[in-house]
Amino acid sequence: CAAFPAPRKQAASPARLFAPQNERQPVMEELLERLLAECLPYTAQGRLADYIPELAKADPSMLGVYVIGNDGKESWAGDCRQPFTIQSVIKPILLLQALLDNGVEAVQRRVGVDAINPRDQSPYSGHINPMANMGAIVICSLIHGGSYAERFQRLLELTRLLAGDERIGIDEDVYHSEKSHGSKNRALAYLLKSYGLLDDDVEEVLDCYFRACSIRVDCRALAHIGAVLSNRGRLPNSSRQIFPAELARYVNAILTTCGMYDGSGEFAIRVGVPAKSGVGGGIMAVVPTRMGIGIYGPALDRKGNSVAGIQLLERLSRALYLSIF
Repeated sequence: CAAFPAPRKQAASPARLFAPQNERQPVMEELLERLLAECLPYTAQGRLADYIPELAKADPSMLGVYVIGNDGKESWAGDCRQPFTIQSVIKPILLLQALLDNGVEAVQRRVGVDAINPRDQSPYSGHINPMANMGAIVICSLIHGGSYAERFQRLLELTRLLAGDERIGIDEDVYHSEKSHGSKNRALAYLLKSYGLLDDDVEEVLDCYFRACSIRVDCRALAHIGAVLSNRGRLPNSSRQIFPAELARYVNAILTTCGMYDGSGEFAIRVGVPAKSGVGGGIMAVVPTRMGIGIYGPALDRKGNSVAGIQLLERLSRALYLSIF
């Protein structure tokens, strides 16, 4: 952390999740600092995700960004050192773990890929989306392991590998808050059970899901995950292949169509890159063959996406011509 300047605000937690950094990129950071300053006022337009009480303790004025290129070069600005929980940004990692364990065909027999409204699904549709809560709960049951503790540990290890930080762990306070206020997810899981889409004990599956959503990350971790996906499964600036390139293509395609909740279509027009958001304020964006981007801005819009974070990504996309369309 010695290579970092002092953050704009003191982090709420003394924990630091950063690995040693490469040399800073001053030109990119000048751009990030300028765009962050332009977008900070938008934090006042959002609200915290107070239906999980622990998330309501975040500072809504925070905003941070981190960029990691496929060449390994790193740039950052704002509150990028602030830890937060990954929430729904874990869903592409859940999907990737299930694909690695079972293969594409087996996963598609349980969850679909259609870009339907991820908030409005039921077992009747036959097309449960992996980026929706219902689909993610099913995917937890597809991860291999002798117990759900083992399954979660395997997921955590994959997250650490993708994020480039072996110290990543769970925020216990958020985990307990998720578990004690997870009535909707509990209802969804029992509905899945009633339709034969969950073979295992519902509470064990849910515990795995709640733990997964409570993994604590930072902007750099999300940027590193995005960089691996943008680099077709290879670590940035490395020849090490973590997973097959075709799985990166599969995950990125799903992120493009439904990674940003109900705002995925508008996001595709305004920003134009695969991305996944979470109600903890994080956004993980993938610019294929170029870079990964991590955003933190806990003030959310009505669709559950970071208000200032989307503004920042839109400006960055225009400045660097990032859109894939």
